[in-house]
Amino acid sequence: MVDSVAATSILGHLPVCGRYCSKDVSRRRKPFDVSQIPVRKIMGKRVVCPPLLWRLGADRIRVPSIQAQAMELTKEAYTYREERIPRDLDYRIDTDVDRKPGLWPPDNKADNPLLHNPLLRQERMGCGWLGAIFEWEGVLMEDNPDLEKQAWLALSEEEGKSPPPAFTLCRIEGMKNEQAISEVLCWSRDPGQVRRMANRKEEIYQALQGGIYRFRPDSQEFVNVLMHYKIPIALVSTRPRKTLETAIGAIGIEGVFNVIVAAEDVHRGKPDPEMFVYAAQLLNFIPERCIVFGNSNQTVEAAHDARMKCVAVASKHPVYELGAADLVVRHLDELSVVDLKNLADIESAEFGTSEPELEIEEEDMEPYPLSSTATDDIFW
Repeated sequence: MVDSVAATSILGHLPVCGRYCSKDVSRRRKPFDVSQIPVRKIMGKRVVCPPLLWRLGADRIRVPSIQAQAMELTKEAYTYREERIPRDLDYRIDTDVDRKPGLWPPDNKADNPLLHNPLLRQERMGCGWLGAIFEWEGVLMEDNPDLEKQAWLALSEEEGKSPPPAFTLCRIEGMKNEQAISEVLCWSRDPGQVRRMANRKEEIYQALQGGIYRFRPDSQEFVNVLMHYKIPIALVSTRPRKTLETAIGAIGIEGVFNVIVAAEDVHRGKPDPEMFVYAAQLLNFIPERCIVFGNSNQTVEAAHDARMKCVAVASKHPVYELGAADLVVRHLDELSVVDLKNLADIESAEFGTSEPELEIEEEDMEPYPLSSTATDDIFW
């Protein structure tokens, strides 16, 4: 019997007569000779003659090299693999840093090329070059938030105005008196009347406060540590300068603050960052190297708008409400100079661009249906 009928080759293909078609790089069928074996008709059927007929003087049979077939198939497989994997892939790691020559490392905003002393320049670029900006009430001094609300309610009664609700009193917290009267309470737009009511409100508050000023015990020790390490300190408050100077003299801490920013020095209070920016300018520090100490979310918002770090003191609000701050403590004596250096060492705000990135909102281009029938059609 013919033993080569339906026999398979070692390449896993049936032996064929004539030509074998493969695919080249261009994915076209490329014929080449494989096995040219004569075909005989036995009992009306076409069969392939076995190799035994070679000895019987059959037609000449040409069998190509199996190695050549294997090479062709291997070439075809690798060609297919190269087509699927692009050759121009770039496997660089995106570090979000421009790698062009001359732009790395990025410029340090704390550096001042005008300084001809390299040691001073190196000191400025280090994390130890920083300034501290403190608020007055609730951070350095003991504060009773109810006195502020009582002063506004008493002023509204004197002026014949409706008493402001609780949410309005929370909104004007930290603002200048003139700003709160003209913009939020809307009691008057006349500059003279606004100034008169603002002064009267301050007089009521000082009368309720009784002229008693007490330094928070935890704040005294922390301020002494800052003075020991020669860290400049600024005081920021929406109180009049005369009130601040009286309180500082009563406590006996003259000479502690390098800069004092009072209500007369700025146009707007919190959450506007004007006070903190002006204090940083007076300290000759860049905003990224200033650390603000406050006790409210308005302070945190204003500090971050000025690109400053913020430490929130949980003296009036609970800790969980001040989570937006860079660091939250219950008492200032929990901090150390190392903590302040770690805050100043954050490079995201210092090395990044100060311009906010524009977010483009994608619009839905799919048209709205014109009727309920169209809605049903789209749904089904």
